[in-house]
Amino acid sequence: MSSVRDVCAAAKAAAPALAGASTLTKNAALQGMAAALDGAHATVLAANEKDLAAARADGVSPALLDRLTLTPERLAAIANALRDLMALTDPVGQVVRGFTLPNGLDVRQVRVPLGVVAMVYEGRPNVTVDAAGLAVKSGNACVLRGSSSAIHSNTALADILRAALAARGLPPDAIGLIADTGRESVKELGRARGLVDLLIPRGGAGLIAAVIADSQIPVVETGVGNCHVYVDAAADLDTARAITVNAKVHRPSVCNAAETLLVHRAVAEPFLPAVAAALRAQGVEIVGDQTAQDLVGAAPAADEDWDTEYLDLRLAVRVVDDLDAALDHIARHGTLHTEAIVTEDRTAARRFTAEVDAAAVMVNASTRFTDGGEFGFGAEIGISTQKLHARGPMGLTELTTTKYIVEGDGQVRI
Repeated sequence: MSSVRDVCAAAKAAAPALAGASTLTKNAALQGMAAALDGAHATVLAANEKDLAAARADGVSPALLDRLTLTPERLAAIANALRDLMALTDPVGQVVRGFTLPNGLDVRQVRVPLGVVAMVYEGRPNVTVDAAGLAVKSGNACVLRGSSSAIHSNTALADILRAALAARGLPPDAIGLIADTGRESVKELGRARGLVDLLIPRGGAGLIAAVIADSQIPVVETGVGNCHVYVDAAADLDTARAITVNAKVHRPSVCNAAETLLVHRAVAEPFLPAVAAALRAQGVEIVGDQTAQDLVGAAPAADEDWDTEYLDLRLAVRVVDDLDAALDHIARHGTLHTEAIVTEDRTAARRFTAEVDAAAVMVNASTRFTDGGEFGFGAEIGISTQKLHARGPMGLTELTTTKYIVEGDGQVRI
């Protein structure tokens, strides 16, 4: 088994080949990767079943089991996401700005790959393919460190993708997988200064905090989503019910699922019983404040419920007096990910979008739309909840930096 530094060093050596590859070459690699996945369903599903068997034996929740599960349909979608990347504009080489100085120097700021992008992530073996595809299209090498729960799936997927790269004349080490899933491997990855240019943790709050605490290289925080839906006094209640249910149950195990419902007191009595019935019909457990307990028989919410990313069929409900109270609750308990307001009052909507501090703010739409694919970016490598260097869904452009290219004809500074 190669050490973490060996994998990173191999990726560093492979990075120039990706950085210098043409769009045509990178697209051909993506096509080969997608075709290889299409032809390897049996291999991947057999590996995934080993992971699922171990997860069932460990008694993991149905929501987390769903994140881990691969099916023929999901594998087909993963491969098609690679093909979707082929159609996207290659950011490498784009001129961000250009100008000529009075002394005749031509200055251009041009997009270039970051170099080596590393990811630490939990469950969700589809991330292995999404991250590798985005890295290839943006001209980066990648180092992937998944969790022990998906090690068989991730290994099978990485082997397939590496072979596809080699078949297209690109170095297979441009996609590196760290097979050691112990905690020390994450620390060692964070110390790979000079080999890794950016580290992206994608998972729960504990994982992200641990990576930030130990890393000596730049980190982008992603993923933790304590997302809220606020139903305003001026909301269309049918719309609000549909958005709330979708935001909670469409896929509860992901970071853009809603975890808390805030309801203006003026519409609580007509709205909460209807939405509670719709949620419970989908298996959602509701906890809430005293008003929610009185109106819909919710279980009492503990203080920690307002700060919990459940990633499961559980929803916290609070009735608030006004928009100010909703904004205050989100400011105290939100995780800067996605927040939504349902209202027909444009003044309230404008104030909500202006004052809420989050990577994405939805007006009359489900929180589930905060997603690179839904935004038209293709697959995403994560959703950044920080403000530098990227915020929100991170697609191809967010995996580049810039350099200045200055051309002259002999100028010297005096």
